[in-house]
Amino acid sequence: MKDKLLYEGKAKQVFTVADDPNLLVLSYKNDATAFNGEKKAEFQGKGRYNNLISAKVFEYLHQKGINSHFKEALNETEQLVEKTTIIPLEVVVRNVAAGSIVRRTGIEEKTIFNPPLVELFYKKDELGDPLINDEHALLLTDVTEADLVKIKKMALQVNEQLQAFFKEINLQLVDFKLEFGRNASGEIVLSDEVSPDTCRLWDIGTGEKMDKDVFREDLGDLVTVYDNILSRLEAKQ
Repeated sequence: MKDKLLYEGKAKQVFTVADDPNLLVLSYKNDATAFNGEKKAEFQGKGRYNNLISAKVFEYLHQKGINSHFKEALNETEQLVEKTTIIPLEVVVRNVAAGSIVRRTGIEEKTIFNPPLVELFYKKDELGDPLINDEHALLLTDVTEADLVKIKKMALQVNEQLQAFFKEINLQLVDFKLEFGRNASGEIVLSDEVSPDTCRLWDIGTGEKMDKDVFREDLGDLVTVYDNILSRLEAKQ
């Protein structure tokens, strides 16, 4: 099924599918990066965890009526997805103050955002993925005002569903990053991945960080944490 390498990013390789130009294979790598690629490491097995956790998240969101590019997990490190043209925006939904918003604004960590806060970042590595507003998004990308309304609405719907999803395994969804793309029909759908690489998760009982912050902040073994999350998800099935 997997054909030619189309693109290689920090966390995944993207391959074409020989007999269907509207499908792609995402191959998850063992690499971990932080701070826009300034910190790098490789963790044996990380790609497997990201692939399997992301697949379970997308399957759950599909059940809840949220459209994404995801089709199916092909094996332990690869998944089949619908080809989309990625909109160069990173959409961050924040339920609790943590990470960059604390550094940028001085808001105290663990402050609850009610309603959740939605932020847009321009997906441009060479610029450090800067924070932008709606007017910037309209200027820098091909989205319309109606597109932005839809994207933000979908992001909040995803947030509502994922808070419940992770609460079932005793994890608090602090914040997360989403990417969206247009499929062959021009429909905007959820794309990329949803995993502990893109979500900030805290154990509800202990407050322990259960995401890529373990790598960012040198708090422990990343693979052990990701294995814990996958084990909780498999146990609840």
